[in-house]
Amino acid sequence: MFTGIIETTGVVKKLTQENTNLHITISSAITNELKIDQSVAHNGVCLTVVNINKDEYTVTAIEETLTKTNLNTLTVNDEVNLERAMKLGDRLDGHIVQGHVDQTAKCTNVENKDGSWFFTFEYDKSLGNLTIEKGSITIDGTSLTVVNSGENTFSVAIIPYTFEHTRFKHYKKDTIVNLEFDVVGKYVKKISQYSI
Repeated sequence: MFTGIIETTGVVKKLTQENTNLHITISSAITNELKIDQSVAHNGVCLTVVNINKDEYTVTAIEETLTKTNLNTLTVNDEVNLERAMKLGDRLDGHIVQGHVDQTAKCTNVENKDGSWFFTFEYDKSLGNLTIEKGSITIDGTSLTVVNSGENTFSVAIIPYTFEHTRFKHYKKDTIVNLEFDVVGKYVKKISQYSI
C-alpha cells in the first residue's frame, strides 16, 4: 500500500532482459535504507527489491507489467519516481494507492500558468476506467487531483515543488505515463454494475 507521495527519484543504471522478464537496476538516495524483498513503487508500479549492491538496487518486472505500464520504455539514465510502502500509523498525505497500474495515458498538453503547470492526458476509454472532477488519480505514482475531467481525458495542476521533485519536469507532448485510478471509485463502479 502506498500514498502517492513521491519520496525521491532514482536513475536507471542498467536494464537486463532475461527471457520475458526485465531486471531494472536503479541508483537512489534511499538504496541504503532498502532491504531485499521490500516493495517499492517505480513510476507507480509496485516491484520487489531482489538485489542490493552499494548505492544500487535491482527489481524485476514481468511481461504483464511491461505490457501494461511505461516501464517497457525505460532507458539507461532515465529518472523514475520512487515511493516505499507506507508504514502502518503514518499519515495518509495522498490517497490509497495500490501500486497496480490500470493503464497508460499520453500527455497531450503542457501549459505553464505563472509558476504552476497544467498537464493534460488522454487514455483509452475502452478499458472502462474513469475520472471525476476533484477526484484522485495517480500519475507515475504521484497522487494528484483531477481537473477538467472528460470522457477519456483529464488535467492536473502541478505546483513547483512537485514539478521539481518528480518526473513531471521531463513530461512533454506524447510522453507516456502510468495511471492508477482511484481504488474506491473502481469498487463503486463495479458494485453499481450489479445493482438492481
